[in-house]
Amino acid sequence: MKLLALETSTDACSAALLIDGDIREKFELAPREHTKLILPMIDSLMADAQLKPQQLDAVVLSRGPGSFTGVRIATGVAHGIAFGADLPVVLVSTLAAIAQDFFNRHDVGISFTAMDARMDEIFWGVYRRNGLGLAELLGGEAVTPAAAAVFPDVSGFGVGSGWGVHGEVLTARLGRRVEDIVSEVWPRAACIAQLGAYDFANGLAVPVEQAMPVYLRDKVAKKQSER
Repeated sequence: MKLLALETSTDACSAALLIDGDIREKFELAPREHTKLILPMIDSLMADAQLKPQQLDAVVLSRGPGSFTGVRIATGVAHGIAFGADLPVVLVSTLAAIAQDFFNRHDVGISFTAMDARMDEIFWGVYRRNGLGLAELLGGEAVTPAAAAVFPDVSGFGVGSGWGVHGEVLTARLGRRVEDIVSEVWPRAACIAQLGAYDFANGLAVPVEQAMPVYLRDKVAKKQSER
């Protein structure tokens, strides 16, 4: 299995290449530099592996939520590669990637994952580590004010940038169910590839025409103009 994974939804920019379970990644924390970084990252990974796009099995896209512009950057690049090489696309949640990175680094079972969504809101979802060690969503993902987030009755860790900005409000809602908070966790293309490999193996790739981002927030342009 050969997969190229892309992630540009936050201030972090990354690309990863998965070849038969081995993952190589280029990662950089560089706000507003994604358009300059993502293509050289891809070119470097592909050149090092001596691969051409036509030799890939699929492109794995971090579909959002996240920065509107950031999500569009990865989507545009993924579409270009997939169209050009006639490849399917696997869509992976940015929130799932954050939870997966946390699970990869810590032996814990539940992640209350939250990203700062600006406008006094958070993107959030609750993930558990399944038997394969992969992040599995409990319920659904949503965008709400931090004070309106409704979490399932489980205990776990507060993970992601939403906890850095709205930690006091979120902790007040969850109380003792929050075991600890780790806000400096970024979505990484390596985790997008890890989750995407499972989905690809289980037939969840889609034609590139169907590979659309998920912003969670409706009427993005209108809300930005109202700020």
